[in-house]
Amino acid sequence: MKERDSESFESLSHQVLPNTSNGESLSHQVLPNTSNGTHMIQMAMANSGSSAAAQAGHQDQPDRSKWLLDCPEPPSPWHEVKSYVKGSFLTKLKRFKSLQKQPLPKRTLSILQAVFPIFGWCRNYKLTMFKNDLMAGLTLASLCIPQSIGYATLAKLDPQYGLYTSVVPPLIYAMMGTSREIAIGPVAVVSLLISSMLQKLIDPEIDPLGYKKLVITTTFFAGIFQASFGLFRLGFLVDFLSHAAIVGFMGGAAIVIGLQQLKGLLGITNFTTNTDIVSVLRAVWRSCQQQWSPHTFILGCSFLSFILITRFIGKKNKKLFWLPATAPLIAVVVSTLMVFLTKADEHGVKTVKHIKGGLNPISIHDLDFNTPHLGQIAKIGLIIAIIALTEAIAVGRSFAGIKGYRLDGNKEMMAIGFSNVIGSFTSCYAATGSFSRTAVNFAAGCETAMSNIVMSVTVFVALECLTRLLYYTPIAILASIILSALPGLIDINEAIHIWKVDKFDFLALIGAFIGVLFASVEIGLLVAVVISFAKIILISVRPGIETLRRMPGTDIFADTNQYPMTVKTPGVLIFRVKSALLCFANASSIEERIMGCVNEEEEEENIKSNAKRKILFVVLDMSNLINVDTSGITALAELHNNLTQAGVELVLVNPKWEVIHKLNQAGFVSKIGGKVYMTIEEAIDACFGLKV
Repeated sequence: MKERDSESFESLSHQVLPNTSNGESLSHQVLPNTSNGTHMIQMAMANSGSSAAAQAGHQDQPDRSKWLLDCPEPPSPWHEVKSYVKGSFLTKLKRFKSLQKQPLPKRTLSILQAVFPIFGWCRNYKLTMFKNDLMAGLTLASLCIPQSIGYATLAKLDPQYGLYTSVVPPLIYAMMGTSREIAIGPVAVVSLLISSMLQKLIDPEIDPLGYKKLVITTTFFAGIFQASFGLFRLGFLVDFLSHAAIVGFMGGAAIVIGLQQLKGLLGITNFTTNTDIVSVLRAVWRSCQQQWSPHTFILGCSFLSFILITRFIGKKNKKLFWLPATAPLIAVVVSTLMVFLTKADEHGVKTVKHIKGGLNPISIHDLDFNTPHLGQIAKIGLIIAIIALTEAIAVGRSFAGIKGYRLDGNKEMMAIGFSNVIGSFTSCYAATGSFSRTAVNFAAGCETAMSNIVMSVTVFVALECLTRLLYYTPIAILASIILSALPGLIDINEAIHIWKVDKFDFLALIGAFIGVLFASVEIGLLVAVVISFAKIILISVRPGIETLRRMPGTDIFADTNQYPMTVKTPGVLIFRVKSALLCFANASSIEERIMGCVNEEEEEENIKSNAKRKILFVVLDMSNLINVDTSGITALAELHNNLTQAGVELVLVNPKWEVIHKLNQAGFVSKIGGKVYMTIEEAIDACFGLKV
């Protein structure tokens, strides 16, 4: 079969027809051989220079292939690791030596600036900047105080723990963080994670002290994980949760949080501890049939409407940014006065009652490492660490991009990690960057992280002086404040955008959303991660195969599906694998798909021309492949054998350094007769023996 194909191909005569009018294009007409029924083949070649230059180019082709085949041995993985470690060590050593040459005061300042960025920006701090930061910090505190109390109740903790979390972590972050706008403190999603996962270990209503110890210990583990991610540059772990998964998770969590606030909004006493939508709605329905407080519901809905209206006004008029920021505090003050003056607490309106004031108490003794739940606490701490970092870094990068400066991700992780570690020593629970408060901080005109310090001091003053005034604050108002913050977590426009761009990402979004909504928070996260990994595995196992053809009038070869105007090269099929790896996961699939395409092409040609064979060469473009393993080489060998039996020759184009080295080591290059070329054009010319 192969001899007959060679004879039929050699019988084709090549006539070069010059265009004497301009001398720019050459047309190759391959005349038919009527004895074997081969049809006419016409091939066009663009010539940008003289015929002498073209001839010289073709004479250089064997040399270029030799360059590819005789390339030096690539560095081993161990050598790359050693070089990376050595480079990092040398970089740090050079920095250390340069520091040693500096005077002691300057050297100390450089070290402090590296660990605590506050020593860098505070040197150029001006009074006008402090005025802006002071206004931003006070505005931030007016929003933070009622939100912190509400988020603490969402985490099943006493209200003062939310205020504690708004004192120490912001101070630590202001010294170690690199973002100027981000506002640190308790957030709704982390509070939900803590309550939904930890209350399965200890019921906060039965054993509040034991539950508090669990929360403090979990916060410590979360901080340790976060600081470790930054210290060892493991930020890629945060990327295990894709953007689409986070959008779906946030949307589902917002709805779950909103449904749970119906307890406070309706004044319900007995409520379910489950977080899924079915259990919550069932609990609401049963409670409404028995006992609920209409006064509480009316009060909560009234102030919820007030907060939402002020937010709408603030969006319409940017100069009134302070109105939606102070609306929650105004709602707390006014509602507290109303309850106090009307004695509504005696008519079924539930209030916060006693809030313990004063400086954050030391809680090192509350860290419990002897609990039988230590393994589960560490796992929950890891989940909280990743979710909190994902939210904080996304928020920080968004506003850093607007201001035009770079956010150091590793330093951010260390700053938030140490904020939570030290926070766990001072009765705080897990804190991170809040999108709503960061937006308020940005709109208020903050200049530096000093706004966090101002906010922290203001909250501390409130803890010292104002906690007694919050005795009559209705719980319904806290529920309305949390509900008013939830629309910002549901990003419908982004979900629509993800649907338009990537359907698989949208599947991860929906998986996280439904998992959180109908199962639990951890199930939603697990579904999102599984779908995201399934996408990666599916793309790796079933990579696409591109069929390439020549673009008219050029030497460029492109995908036929993307460019239908491409011109077919007779006797040749050109493929490119849409994958960076040819490995055990996808090698067999790629081999089968290439052979399937070859068989289909031959059947089509046979039907059209009633000839026995038209495919002489299969050119495999390996420019996308970064690496290949033994399974991939075995699959290539099987592909070569199958093609040889069918009378087709395999040609490789542009393999990368590691790939050609492994193919040489395995003897595959000699097996295919050294048919390895730099470009597809060179491969075709070499195969057909074209000469100008």
